[in-house]
Amino acid sequence: MTASSYLHSVRASYDAVAVDCARLLGTDLAGKPLDRAVLGAFAECVRGERGGPGRAVADLGCGPGRVTAHLDGLGVRTFGVDLSPAMVAVARRTYPGLRFEVGAMAALDVADGVLGGVLAWYSTVHTPPSELPGVFAEFARVLAPGGHALVAFEAGDERVRLDHAYGHPVDLDVYRIPPDRIAALLAGAGLAEAARLVREPTPHEVSQQGFLLARKS
Repeated sequence: MTASSYLHSVRASYDAVAVDCARLLGTDLAGKPLDRAVLGAFAECVRGERGGPGRAVADLGCGPGRVTAHLDGLGVRTFGVDLSPAMVAVARRTYPGLRFEVGAMAALDVADGVLGGVLAWYSTVHTPPSELPGVFAEFARVLAPGGHALVAFEAGDERVRLDHAYGHPVDLDVYRIPPDRIAALLAGAGLAEAARLVREPTPHEVSQQGFLLARKS
């Protein structure tokens, strides 16, 4: 699958599920204390860097905006970017006080070295592994020195085909990737691993969940 075809499939699939995705995931963080702890640590790292409190965080692949809003509630100035116009529309309606834009993770409309943090909360899971070096290089480009990237992903070593999600037909691949490989790809982009967490799946998940925090030197 080419880069353009996979992006087209991801955009079309999430346009189709946007409303139901927002409804079904709206409160999912409430039952995931470890996930909230990881986000809290990320927010504290961003705030703790020199100039951090004044620098924005980009929630890339923000979907309906729930994690963008969560970070904003932790005192981090956060904006969301998503490939799906329908997702962005839902996020804008749900959180009218926050900023959401349509865009692609590998080609951000953001200047070099201006962000305090980049969050990819399961938003790279549909990206073919061969495309990840370019995506992570873009994360590094927009981060200020000392800025942090947090990547949440499905841990494993397989590709899973999704034909149905959130009550709708979709055309998606999910890539489960070993944490060591994610760490190596981030390091290759100039983002050094600071911490990682791998937790067991909840009753509604089928694989281990990985969280990797990296810092731009």
